[in-house]
Amino acid sequence: MSSSSSVRKANIVTEGLAFGESPRWHDGRLWLCNWGTGEIVAMAEDGNSEVMLTVPAVLPYSIDWLPDGRLLVVSGREGLLLGQEADGTLATHADLRGLSKNPWNEVVVDGRGNVYVNGGGPAPAQGEHFGPGTIVLITRDGLVRQVAENIAFANGMAVTPDNRTLIVAESHANRLTAFDLAADGGLSNRRVWADLGNDYPDGVCIDAEGCVWYADVPNRHCVRVREGGEKIDRVEVDRGCFACMLGGADGRTLFILAAEWRGFEHMVSDARTGQVLSIAVSAPGAGWPSYTSGTRW
Repeated sequence: MSSSSSVRKANIVTEGLAFGESPRWHDGRLWLCNWGTGEIVAMAEDGNSEVMLTVPAVLPYSIDWLPDGRLLVVSGREGLLLGQEADGTLATHADLRGLSKNPWNEVVVDGRGNVYVNGGGPAPAQGEHFGPGTIVLITRDGLVRQVAENIAFANGMAVTPDNRTLIVAESHANRLTAFDLAADGGLSNRRVWADLGNDYPDGVCIDAEGCVWYADVPNRHCVRVREGGEKIDRVEVDRGCFACMLGGADGRTLFILAAEWRGFEHMVSDARTGQVLSIAVSAPGAGWPSYTSGTRW
């Protein structure tokens, strides 16, 4: 952590979640996936919430929106990207089972309407929970193709506001990795965006100053980092931080999804240690996932 950094505490917005993941600021509320229940929840800043829908997945599942306003849901273990139809039902938007039989994880839709989903990849080695991850692209015309491989536990993803860079958390490599985005959605020029030392990035989001906030489960904090690796702000929590998202009326509220971590074998349980926390930050959200419903290209 640099000499200019600070360490701050967040406020509890709500608690009693099973396992919050994939936060998105959408239409004036924080949306999240309550893993272990199949619920997708929308929550106001005061903690008042409602279940928007229940999906046929326990975990992992994640969400984002197409430019036309349709909700997308990654049903990770089923290998499907689902889209919500006008009548509220879910239909298959893309079938990823031909690319991998392993669970899929995160989704982000860029400003052009291209969809990126990570996870999948080869089978894990004996005794391991995850093999090398991949990133797949689903274009606006429905074509599906793999655009990156050998991601060391692919986790959160975000796209810069100029639609030129995709950043992905490689949790098991302790780094954020960047790719150049082509007009057709392809990825190139893979590089280390930030080496995070002993941190394990999970969910991520981008702010208007070009920094990334990342959540970290084992170190129980969220950190703001510049390209190159300088850590300039940190929020400490008393349990694992799984994801974070910038939102609020002006985009300057950092929402943190946290829960007690008991290992992969206990991710689904009756424990309800999940919390949503919030803290004011200096720079608003930017890029995608967007902190507003946003103009897309």
